[in-house]
Amino acid sequence: MPHIPSSYCLKGWLKSGHLSTIYSAKLRRMPPVAFDRERIRLSDGDFIDLDWSYTPKKTLGLVILLHGLEGNAQRSYVVGQAHILLAAGYDVCAMNFRGCSGQINERLVSYNAGKIDDLEDVMRHLITTKKYTQLNAIGFSLGGSLLLNYLGKEMGHHTHINRAIAISTPLDLSASMERLAKPDNRIYQIAFLQTLKKKYRRKQRQFPKALKLHAMRSVHSLMDFDNVYTAPVHGYDSGQAYYTANSPINWLPNIKCPTLILNAQNDTFLSKECLPIVFAKAAKNIYLETPKHGGHVGFYTPSNIYYSETRALEFLTQKI
Repeated sequence: MPHIPSSYCLKGWLKSGHLSTIYSAKLRRMPPVAFDRERIRLSDGDFIDLDWSYTPKKTLGLVILLHGLEGNAQRSYVVGQAHILLAAGYDVCAMNFRGCSGQINERLVSYNAGKIDDLEDVMRHLITTKKYTQLNAIGFSLGGSLLLNYLGKEMGHHTHINRAIAISTPLDLSASMERLAKPDNRIYQIAFLQTLKKKYRRKQRQFPKALKLHAMRSVHSLMDFDNVYTAPVHGYDSGQAYYTANSPINWLPNIKCPTLILNAQNDTFLSKECLPIVFAKAAKNIYLETPKHGGHVGFYTPSNIYYSETRALEFLTQKI
């Protein structure tokens, strides 16, 4: 311990990491959650939209949900997790990162795995305005990286987080970017780049002096995008410098609250560095679970209630 044996195992065609990933992202259908939207201002004057839903029961507390790259609060993995939490008695706040709520943000900067100041602004709002004294947090993919960096870099209100869960999370950003650049992951690169390039062009029209008009012509991978936009706009010398500064694997030893990392062995977004079993065996607060199956946020079960969703609830409520 805390490298946890996993009970999750699949049979049939969804054993494939690619198929479980694609099915879960594109074909899974979930009833919507009744979210109320709240817009808050960040420290730099920009805005973030929070989507709220409240349990009909006596509340056990609040769980903040952090989506992945180019996601939002309406993605099936966020909605599925919200349903489970609401039924169990938790209020839910799903954070839409800058530019991900359907409206372009107002500043040149955007979101990334190291934008922990945005998460700190949200945490401060939840504590000082909404009066929640203890919070729980669940991050998916890049949202998991952001959450782990926030906890590991020990910024501000992280001490108010009771439990944290990171699902399908890149722990080594550089190694994960290299894995995503492999031919078998080309379909995902294309999908991500379509929306990222579109957002860049809108941002370029918003800030024509800061961003080059035809910069996206040279972008053919996520690593290219990070070199052209993410790194320079957010103060890094290169995409590699951004990856080095914000790989959660470097910050895990600093995390003080009980934290579950659920990463599937057949997740093609993740490298072997994202399954740090040796580290976890000696860790005090990091609980690593590495089932053979699950793909990328694709922990399917026949009930359509995903293993990751029930496992997250179990971790929030179990005695440690």
